Amino acid sequence: MGCAASGVLIGGPATDDPEMQARTDALTQALHQLGNLQIDYRSSAGNEERARKFAAELVALKPDVLVASSAATVASLLQVTRTVPIPVGAGLIESLARPGGNVTGFVQFEYNLSGKWLELLKQIAPSVTRAAVLRDAAVAGVGQFAVIQSVAPTVGIDVSPINVGNPDEIDRAVTAFARRPDSAAWLRSIAS
Repeated sequence: MGCAASGVLIGGPATDDPEMQARTDALTQALHQLGNLQIDYRSSAGNEERARKFAAELVALKPDVLVASSAATVASLLQVTRTVPIPVGAGLIESLARPGGNVTGFVQFEYNLSGKWLELLKQIAPSVTRAAVLRDAAVAGVGQFAVIQSVAPTVGIDVSPINVGNPDEIDRAVTAFARRPDSAAWLRSIAS
């Protein structure tokens, strides 16, 4: 039996970061117990240019599968391959049943939790009638916000997406939204 190969493109800390190295070592060790597996890691550390460079490097290694840690890293991988499978979620696929292309249906985050957050917000602050969901438009998928929207009427909260891309936009958005009575805002997961 041959060696299965995978390439992992991480958008967060560099792979030489001690905590990241410990995590990747633990994952690699656990996966090696399952069989003969080669895993190559690259980390863009949030840098788009590095992500594109490392995506090309990983594809050149001819892996059986590519794994990305965020929508941004998936986008970098999709720029260099349309054939190597890339398991994703976060609104980057048509549906989990029929993802299409080389992106396969996989969600690394259970979106139903987002609805629970909204329910918890209402329990903590019953007078809240409006909530803003701050998200980076460049990486925000539709799945999480769709769940939030579906739960909102049941708890009596009107939700609005506020797309932001940098700290100044976040500051302006939160300041503007906070001026309205009975409002709350939260920052959804933003992966680099």
